[in-house]
Amino acid sequence: MFSGAAFAQMQAGSVVENVPVTVFKQDNLFGLKDAEGNIIVEPQYKKMIKLGNSSFIVQKRSKFGLTDYSGNILVPVKYTHVERVLGKYLKIGGGSKYALYDETGKEILPREYSSIDLLFGGMFLTCKNFKYGVADADGRTILENKFDDIYMPQPNIMRISYNGQWYEIEQVCGEEFKLPKNVQDIKGDENFKISELITNPATATGYSVVTFTDYLLKLFSSISPAHEQTIDELMLSQGAETVSIFIKLTWLPKYPFAYARNYFNTLRTPNNGPLSEIKYELKRQLQ
Repeated sequence: MFSGAAFAQMQAGSVVENVPVTVFKQDNLFGLKDAEGNIIVEPQYKKMIKLGNSSFIVQKRSKFGLTDYSGNILVPVKYTHVERVLGKYLKIGGGSKYALYDETGKEILPREYSSIDLLFGGMFLTCKNFKYGVADADGRTILENKFDDIYMPQPNIMRISYNGQWYEIEQVCGEEFKLPKNVQDIKGDENFKISELITNPATATGYSVVTFTDYLLKLFSSISPAHEQTIDELMLSQGAETVSIFIKLTWLPKYPFAYARNYFNTLRTPNNGPLSEIKYELKRQLQ
């Protein structure tokens, strides 16, 4: 909400010192000054939003990018959507393709995903070509993008849908859910329990069961993604700082139309939409 002082780490020989920089405003544009009041970055940005301890998300006209405290461009100012994740990651993109960067401008995930969302354990849920996967905070692929759906109902449980069948991975040891580096060996890992989930309780023998309530939650889960996508589009894409936008209410008249479009797109997803269970069941019966 407020533009104030920040601290950049400057290397001077072998000594690292904190140098204060201040965001200032001139003619409705923002720039940076050092402690003596010298202009480091000319006022040229509509917004400057701190990311981590070394950079700013910037907006010029309707485009977003990332700069360091000296004004050096870390991520080109050319994208239409920006979102700050955990205060230190930058989700940026446009045209339904997004990438993830850290505060230094290092690319964590390339711009090839239709969605990038945070999971428990500091992992990221990615979606590409309607298929879901999981990556860690360093961008290393844990699960390839070949699954119909992935979600975590609890911090220690991950549920995965593949070809219409649900599987549950439960971490029985440790507080933070973290898949092993070689996920192919997970069946032999005593820290995890893997169950095959079925939706028909009458035939459940020796397996965990996806309850009717759980299925209803999945059936109506398209409401939440549609809402989140709409908020992303109308508010978060304005520069990761939504307070002034929320107060002005300029986004409110657009909400029903944007929500209806996003909800329809969620419904029609081929692999994990509300009708996917029926589709897979019909396939099984026809086979």
